[in-house]
Amino acid sequence: MSEPNPLLRVSARGLLRRRGIWLPSAVILGLLSLVLSMLYLGANNDPVGSTKDLPIALVTSDRGTEVAGQRIDLGARIATQITGSAELRDKVSWKKVDRRTADDLLARGKVFGALVIPEDFSASVAALAGPPQHEPHPPTMTVLTNPAAGSFGSGMASEINRKVVSQASAQVGRELSRQLGQQAAQRSESAHAGRPAAPAAAAAAAAAQMMIADPVKVNVEEGHPLGAHSGLGLSAFFYALVLVLGGMLGANVIHAQVDTALGYMANDKGPFRLLKPTQHMTRMHHFVVCSVLMVVLSMLTSALAMAGAIGVVGIDASHLGLLWIFGTCATAAMGITALALLAVLGTPGPIVSMLVLIGLAIPSAGATIPLQALPDFYRFLAEFEPFRQVVDGVRSILYFDARTDAGLGRAWTMTAIGFAVSLLLGLALTRLYDRKGLHRSAPLRLSAAHPQPGPQTVPA
Repeated sequence: MSEPNPLLRVSARGLLRRRGIWLPSAVILGLLSLVLSMLYLGANNDPVGSTKDLPIALVTSDRGTEVAGQRIDLGARIATQITGSAELRDKVSWKKVDRRTADDLLARGKVFGALVIPEDFSASVAALAGPPQHEPHPPTMTVLTNPAAGSFGSGMASEINRKVVSQASAQVGRELSRQLGQQAAQRSESAHAGRPAAPAAAAAAAAAQMMIADPVKVNVEEGHPLGAHSGLGLSAFFYALVLVLGGMLGANVIHAQVDTALGYMANDKGPFRLLKPTQHMTRMHHFVVCSVLMVVLSMLTSALAMAGAIGVVGIDASHLGLLWIFGTCATAAMGITALALLAVLGTPGPIVSMLVLIGLAIPSAGATIPLQALPDFYRFLAEFEPFRQVVDGVRSILYFDARTDAGLGRAWTMTAIGFAVSLLLGLALTRLYDRKGLHRSAPLRLSAAHPQPGPQTVPA
């Protein structure tokens, strides 16, 4: 089939010689690569060095003990040293609470872990320094993890707690060494006096001597257990990413479909091109139509996202009705934001929406790296960037029994604010464009000699 005779023709070589093709493309793609690399790698470059006020619960249940008529409370003393450590003063925000409160903080995702000093801690340490036992009982501290609050943050808290226990163990070991050294000297004097120690007592003493180098043991447990199909606390992040992408990509699809229906864009299907006659619509009405489609279709996309994640993949999830409603609202809010940027900015709209909803949002969401381990710039972004709000809402529904004080309340508030602000700005600015006569196309003036053509399908 011969090609149609266009009014203007250009060769591929001629088009490639145009500066207007190369320069804008190079600037846009180059800036995107530069900005995205700085945003993503800047957020994750040094999480340990950027850590500030990482919340960890500290539980001191030690009841103390008496040795030779003196009161010993090692748990309280170690807790004071931990909270007063200069090394951790700015990095960790210790929450000195009882065990019940610590469990509640873990269940609401308010702390990334907990360190528990048990009731018999002082007694266990004193037993090592006392008469030799057949089976010495080592003093133990319990480290509680919380992957539901974020696996990376939970790992950081666990590592800090292990280091704290190691330092406490070294301190206790030095004190025990002095006391056991005095006891060994006394036993040596007794042996020279003709009273040799019993073999069993000597064996127990040897076992105790081996323990004093590192006397305090660590018991690691999950403070707020997750199901086996929770992605170690990352399923909330990926589900939230599906919702955000559904809104952003959905907005671009809906905007393109409406433009195609109005004849502003051609519909290319393989080698065929369908171009409808242009139909005039005000910018504001165009934005309203796209917004209505976005809100209605968000119900479908949220349901299908649940069907894929829960029905097919099988992630652990509860409160399915609430998850669907929140997913619908989150997707709609993201979509309205993207549509407003498309309506106001035009061609640059998709790039700006990608930067706002993805480029700036993911590094500041606190979904993989906790907010407390991000540079200050990203913590500032997290106050209003929408992705963080969606992650908090999904995380609360999936992991924290949909508690409003576990992030869901803030997520609802910020999602509603984002939806309302984007909708109002989109309506106001498109209305302003219309009043100034900045229409996307002029109404067609038809004459008898030039009737309006119908839809045509021609080879591309």
